[in-house]
Amino acid sequence: MSITGYESKAVTVKDVPPQDFIRHYAEYLKKNNKLEVPNWVDIVKTGHLKELAPYDQDWLYIRTAALARKVYLRGHLGVGTLRHIYGGRKNMGTCKERHAPASGKVIRYCLQQLEKLGIVKRDKQSILKKLSRKVTADGQRDLDRIAGQVAKAARE
Repeated sequence: MSITGYESKAVTVKDVPPQDFIRHYAEYLKKNNKLEVPNWVDIVKTGHLKELAPYDQDWLYIRTAALARKVYLRGHLGVGTLRHIYGGRKNMGTCKERHAPASGKVIRYCLQQLEKLGIVKRDKQSILKKLSRKVTADGQRDLDRIAGQVAKAARE
């Protein structure tokens, strides 16, 4: 209990389940036309380890929401690190399966769209990771607001 008689706890992205946050943020991006959907979105694969393009029509919104969450949680992430995180096992036929990175074009495009929205920015101060991305103050506020809506919906 606080002094005023009710408990006020700020909800952040870390406090809500990842799948719920990503789904709600992707719906928010789609509903408000925040992203420019390119022409190649229906034919591109998410990595050379995949055989087909995604079946879901909204996969770009979901990937962008997942990237925003990932940069929020870890910060100082570049395209190469995110390619490794979103990569997977590549089927090599009779040989052993190996890890293959995800598509850099898709990740780079999603990060550029998040930069246009003001959610993330390039971190030019980091000496070790040049031109990595981190969340802006406005981006953190927006993502926490969406997380608060997710938590409120879960309570009801």
